[in-house]
Amino acid sequence: MPVLHLVIPFLNEQATLETVIERIEQVVWPAGWTVRTTLVDDGSDTNAASSAAALRDRHPQLELLEHEANLGKGAALRTGFSHVLEHADDSDLVGVQDADLEYAPSDLVRFIETFDQNGASVDAIVGNRWLEIQPNVIRRAHRIANGFLTNASNRLTGLKINDMECCYKIIRVPMLRRILPDLDENHFAVEPQIAATLARHGARVTEVGVSYDPRSFAEGKKIGLKDGLEAMTSMIREWRRSRHHRRSDPK
Repeated sequence: MPVLHLVIPFLNEQATLETVIERIEQVVWPAGWTVRTTLVDDGSDTNAASSAAALRDRHPQLELLEHEANLGKGAALRTGFSHVLEHADDSDLVGVQDADLEYAPSDLVRFIETFDQNGASVDAIVGNRWLEIQPNVIRRAHRIANGFLTNASNRLTGLKINDMECCYKIIRVPMLRRILPDLDENHFAVEPQIAATLARHGARVTEVGVSYDPRSFAEGKKIGLKDGLEAMTSMIREWRRSRHHRRSDPK
């Protein structure tokens, strides 16, 4: 029976983490599929770490990994991916779920259905939050910034996706095994790096529409201008890596 492995990196998200887990457990997954969830505590404070441990105790199916210090989302994802790949089957999928409430786990059903419908012709699926534009200033500003970064990423990678920064990226296990050694971004720049490594390894990527309810900075949103600059730096670095890869492996 194939498994969707969800990796959830978090830092001091005790206010929303349990709700996210409950929403995952409430999803009616496609026939034949099960879900396993791995939490990665990226150096949370004592209260948040204790809350996560208590959550793990109440939900025995959860796995909880811990960083002693805050290393960043990219580092937390590598920890989670590496752990999952130790026991995942090639028929499984691995994806990312944020610990806040911006994304709806029920949308992941469409990802699994798309993989099932397309078989081996799809290696990865990226979510698209912008299919339905909401009349919200935060969303419009976010869409403009995201559109700029996504367009830059597409130009450098050759991918044709509409929301490179979307958290929801679901990858087949064989492809994740190929790209994981290339992932070394520690912070939010891991998003364009994942896109770039997928393109570099010839992944067949499609997208699925997802719902999105962004929180404000006052509510705890962490990404900002500095992360955008780091994303651009990452894109250029990955473009150079891809050029070197093509020269050393002309196949």
